Amino acid sequence: MSDQVLPAMKKPFWRRGLAGFLDFVTIFFVAGYVIAKLTGETTPDGFQLSGMSALACFALIILYFYLGWNRFGGTIWQRLLGAR
Repeated sequence: MSDQVLPAMKKPFWRRGLAGFLDFVTIFFVAGYVIAKLTGETTPDGFQLSGMSALACFALIILYFYLGWNRFGGTIWQRLLGAR
């Protein structure tokens, strides 16, 4: 018997694409709403960020993807869909 390890197969594009889309939507709405709640920028229809609060939301989105890809072995939706 040989102890050869097969190379990891790249996951299908639809899984990776769907995971990326769902991750972005999830973190956008969660981070956006939390920031809007903290800064008083909620509206009857949800939230509307502008200025520094919008930049803070953008920074949290980048941080989410960076930590998910580089520190935790995958984002939430990558793990749920088996895309990582």
